Amino acid sequence: MGSTTPPTPYWHINVPPSLRTPECPEFLQNLNAKDLGIVSTPDAAYSPQPWSEVRAIIASNRLELFQRVPSDLRRYLANNWRLRKEHGSVMNFVLGHRLGWTTPIVAKGRPFECEEDHKILFNDWPYGIDPRIVHLVVWTKFVLEEDPATGDLTDQARAEIEAFVTKTFCGSMARDRVIWFKNWASLKSIHAVEHFHVMLFDPDPELVREVTNGDIPTSKWETN
Repeated sequence: MGSTTPPTPYWHINVPPSLRTPECPEFLQNLNAKDLGIVSTPDAAYSPQPWSEVRAIIASNRLELFQRVPSDLRRYLANNWRLRKEHGSVMNFVLGHRLGWTTPIVAKGRPFECEEDHKILFNDWPYGIDPRIVHLVVWTKFVLEEDPATGDLTDQARAEIEAFVTKTFCGSMARDRVIWFKNWASLKSIHAVEHFHVMLFDPDPELVREVTNGDIPTSKWETN
């Protein structure tokens, strides 16, 4: 009988042989089925999600269909594991090193009334989407009101966000190249700071630099 080659452990996928470890790293243990499936996939087998698919996912509220490039998900999980070790939680890192806000978080005015009550930053670990899509996060000191019966944004909150997005991005971009969404509570990686997401298709880099005040996502920091 011929010999059989044992299957490659999932924690070795997308990792150079020189960096592979005999034991599974702690940050890759006990993954849910979705993350395990992604981490087990070679990057070469992954296809970025195009703008049309991104719009369809958001329009249908199927946000769970977003996923990261396999090697990026591995880096994301490693990063969050390290932040919890070094800062106590990812939220602590975001508050102290990304937003520069202190608790308790108190808004000065009504939603979007005062500039200091919100901040636009890059999504530190964006999804595996068309590289022309810029993924931003709008962090707010004020609450985006939700309907307790449905868990969805109230009509007023939705109108406030829509007005802000239109004012901020649509002066220089067509409305169909701008889309926003708010994660369900079950999909949020950071629960204690209010935020929603904005995606821009092929925006002017100067617009992005201006609204983010020159922000650089932590996934591109040399050390973070």
